[in-house]
Amino acid sequence: MKPTGTDPRILSLAAEVAKSPEQNVPVILLKLKEIINDTPLGSSELKKIKQDIYCYDLIQYCLLVLSQDCSRIQGGWTTISQLTQILSHCCVGLEPGEDAEEFYKELLPSATENFLILGRRLQTCFINAAKGEEKDELLHIFQILTDSLFWLLGGHVQLIQNVLQSDHFLHLLQTDNVQIGATLMTLLQNILLINRSKRTKKLLKLNREKEEEAIRLRLQLQRQRAMRLSRELWLSMLEIVHPGEVEKYNREMEEKAALIIQKHWRGYRERKNFRQQRPFLTEYKAAITLQRAALKFLAKCRKKKKLVSPWQGLQELTDARRVELKQRVDDYVRRHPVSQMSDVASRELHAEAQEQLQHYFMGRALEEKGQQHREALMAQISTNIEQLMKAPTLNEAEGKEPELFSSRSRPVAAKAKQAHLATLKHIQAPWWKKLGEEPGDEIDIQKDEISVELGTLFIGGTKPP
Repeated sequence: MKPTGTDPRILSLAAEVAKSPEQNVPVILLKLKEIINDTPLGSSELKKIKQDIYCYDLIQYCLLVLSQDCSRIQGGWTTISQLTQILSHCCVGLEPGEDAEEFYKELLPSATENFLILGRRLQTCFINAAKGEEKDELLHIFQILTDSLFWLLGGHVQLIQNVLQSDHFLHLLQTDNVQIGATLMTLLQNILLINRSKRTKKLLKLNREKEEEAIRLRLQLQRQRAMRLSRELWLSMLEIVHPGEVEKYNREMEEKAALIIQKHWRGYRERKNFRQQRPFLTEYKAAITLQRAALKFLAKCRKKKKLVSPWQGLQELTDARRVELKQRVDDYVRRHPVSQMSDVASRELHAEAQEQLQHYFMGRALEEKGQQHREALMAQISTNIEQLMKAPTLNEAEGKEPELFSSRSRPVAAKAKQAHLATLKHIQAPWWKKLGEEPGDEIDIQKDEISVELGTLFIGGTKPP
C-alpha cells in the first residue's frame, strides 16, 4: 500500500527510475543523497521520506545495483561508494510498518552481505592497482564502504552476528596489506564496542528486571506476613474477649480502621489540592511582595515631601485662644483701616512685587553660585596646602616631585615667582651691596625681570608660548 502525502521529489524519482534504461539507474539513484541531505536529521520529515523511499522500492533498486558488476556501472567505484552511503542512511531509522518482517529478515542481511562482497572486490582491485594515485582513491572508497557498513550496524545491532560469522569478512581480515588491514581492524574494534555496549544494556535491563521482581516479591511477602499477623491477632483477641463483647470489639476495630483510612485519604487529598493551588499561592505571594514594595516607595515619597515642605499647619487651638486672637485681629483692623485700591494700582503693585521677587531669586542664584565658587577655591587651597605639607624638601626631591610645588593660581604663581627672583638676585649680588641689610628687608624687583621665564618651579597657570 502506497503512503499518502508522498514527497513529489520521490514520486518523480521513482517514475524516472521505472522509465529509464538499466545503465542509467545508478546515476538517477544518486539524487536520493541530495533529498536526504536537505532534510534535518532526526526530524519527522526525514522519517517520512525514508518510508516513502522504501515503499517505492528505491532501496531495493540500490541493493540490486550494488550486486551488479562494477565495470557495468556508470561512474564505477565512486558511484558504488555513494550508493552504499545512501543505502545505509535510508535503512537506519526506517520504520517499515507492515513489511517489517521482510525488511529485518531479508533486506538488511542481504545489504550487509553485499557490503562485504563489495569490500572483497575492492580489496582485490586495490592489491592489483599499480599507480599510487589509483591506490589512494581505492583506499578512500574502501574507507567510505566500511563507514557505511559501520553506520548500518550501529542502527541495527542484530546484524553484527551476521558480519562476524560471514566468510567474506574473514577473508577481508586475512589481507597482507597494512592500510587495508588497519581500516578493517578499526571497523572490527568499533563493531566489538557496539556489541559490548549492547551486552551492557542487556545486562542493565536484566538487573533492573531482577531488582523489580525482588522488590515485588519482598512487598508480597511483607503483605502476607502482615495478613498472617493480623489473623493471629484476631484469633488471639477472640480467645481473650468474652463472646458477648465480640460484636462491640469488632465495631471499635472497624471505627479505628475507618479513621485511619480517612486520615490517609484526607492527607492525600490536601496534598493534591496544595499542588494544584501552588501556582495561585505563588502569584498571591508575588502580589504581596509588589504591594509591600509599592507601599514602601510611596512612604519614601511622602517623607521626601515632608522634608521639602516641613510646614505642618497650625496646632489645634483652644476656644479661649481663638477668642483672644479674633479680638486682637478686630482691634488691629479698627486701628488700621484699609484704604480702597483701584484695579490699575493693584495690578501695578502686583507687577512690582513680581519684579522684586524675580530680583531676589536672581540675586539668590548668584549668591549660591558665588558660594559654590568660594567652596571650590577653599577645597583647592586645602588640597594645595596638604600637598605642600606632604611634599619633600627641594634637596630631597627627585624626578617629577618638584611639580608638587607648582600652583594653578596665577596670583600665587606670580608671588612665588617674585619671591624666587628676589632670592636669586640677593644671592647673586656682590657682598658690598648686602652691607647694612636686615633679614626681614624686602628686595625690589623690576616688572620686566618678573616676566623672565624660569621654568615651571613655583609657577602655575599658563606658560607663554
